[in-house]
Order: sequence, then structure tokens, then C-alpha cells
Amino acid sequence: MGQNIIAQYLVWHFYDAPKELGKAWKNYLRFYLSFFSVVALIKTLFAPWHGYQWSYGRGFSFSRYAETFISNTFARVIGAIIRSVLIIFGLIFEVIIFLLGGIVFFGWILLPVVIFLCFTYGIKFLF
Repeated sequence: MGQNIIAQYLVWHFYDAPKELGKAWKNYLRFYLSFFSVVALIKTLFAPWHGYQWSYGRGFSFSRYAETFISNTFARVIGAIIRSVLIIFGLIFEVIIFLLGGIVFFGWILLPVVIFLCFTYGIKFLF
């Protein structure tokens, strides 16, 4: 309570606010990781798409076995392709959010310098 207003501002601007910005940044990163379900998609990368799976049936028939094997393989390949695309989109969003968060964070730290430079440039421009 005994600090002057400038010291309070400096503590807030360079300690309190960056801590909150970091929390918000972390929340955005976690949200997009969860939104695109990247971890779950990686775990189930080669699972059949929508769980489509055909049974081999009883007995052995080479044509039925080959048809079922190809159908099940196709369902897994389609699932892997679609999940890979979603994983790539999720990771791209993660990189974008990481970069934008870094720009905002360092922009916030440099904001007093930018304001001071703009103020001095404006004074010079007037005279």
C-alpha cells in the first residue's frame, strides 16, 4: 500500500498482467488441442473409420476372406487419412496460437516503450 502509483503500475504491467496473459495463452493452446482431439486422434489413427468393420464369418472362403480383408483395410486407410488431416489442422492451429500468443506477450512487454516513442515522435511532429 505504501508504493507510489508508478511502482504499482510497473509491478502490474511487468509481473501481474504477463502472468495472466500466460494463463490465457495456455488456455487457448489447451482448448485447440482438445477441440481437434489431437491426442485421441493419434491414439486411434489406424482404427476403422466410424467403426466400420466386416466379419470374416464362419468357415474359410478365400474370396470372402479377401473381400473382408480389403474392406477392413480400406476402412482403416480412410480413417487414417481423415484423422491425419484433422491432426495436421490441429497442429497448424496450435502453431498459429503459439505464435500469436508470443506476439501478444512480447507486444505487451514492449508497449510502454512503443507508447513513449509514439509520444516523443508526436511532440517532434508538432514542432
